[in-house]
Amino acid sequence: MNTPRFLRFLNKQWRLSRAVVAYYDALPSGTCNEEQVEVVAYLRNHPAWIFPYSFCEHYRPQDVPVFYDTACALPYTLQDGHRIYLKKSWKGSKIRRKYNALRLEQDPTSPHRYLTDQFRVEAGDVLVDIGAAEGNFALSVVDKVKRIYLIEADGEWIEALRATFAPWRDKVTILHKFVSDHDDQDCITLDTLMEDDPEINFVKIDVDGAERELLAGATNTLREAHPMRLALCTYHRQGDDQEFMELLNGHGFKTEFSRGYMLFYYNRQKLSPPYLRRALIRAVKD
Repeated sequence: MNTPRFLRFLNKQWRLSRAVVAYYDALPSGTCNEEQVEVVAYLRNHPAWIFPYSFCEHYRPQDVPVFYDTACALPYTLQDGHRIYLKKSWKGSKIRRKYNALRLEQDPTSPHRYLTDQFRVEAGDVLVDIGAAEGNFALSVVDKVKRIYLIEADGEWIEALRATFAPWRDKVTILHKFVSDHDDQDCITLDTLMEDDPEINFVKIDVDGAERELLAGATNTLREAHPMRLALCTYHRQGDDQEFMELLNGHGFKTEFSRGYMLFYYNRQKLSPPYLRRALIRAVKD
């Protein structure tokens, strides 16, 4: 049964859909690209979601199984046959909702999907997962890589990450830090990580809007490291997509945006035209 709270939320989503459609309808003919036209067509008949696409309809929180490991007092679910542990404070309904959102993010047609058939983690790669959170991305490639560095600033995730990656502790290093533009007790730069392990050649970056500070501490890495592949999120702040694309191109990377757009409405006060944001850049330097 739909609760009054959910119905209020749904009404907000419909209002957002109408605002987005009205904005793009008012643009001169031929202004929108094919991917924007696709999103607007969807929003004419649907409330606004983070991913304004029909693939979202195939994922339901109630389909996420939840288990509890009494040995470490942590909840977990399953990903590709592996246990993926979650925050101790989370309960069943929240786990299902949060993990279902991860499944949406990494749907093969999602704008937020890090990898493609052409842009992938290869056997023997050394991966840095910055903003690892629950570690779902790293877990998907852990059997393939040579080493993984999981870097997460939220202390509540550290215990869960240690439990998830215990079977691979010989090749997984977990750092409880921010990756930023300086080094201190709480922060480390990507340049420092590269100095410590020059074999790093794949970096995933999803740091909730702190991407600019991280890139400011990665000047040497961007200029000198190769081969290098970056999966860099661009949707947290308006304008990050073009700024980051120009920065990476200036350092010799071949870049492309993931296909499609996101409606990042979690901070509604900062959600304004043109509304649609590119989700991430895939960048390669051979």
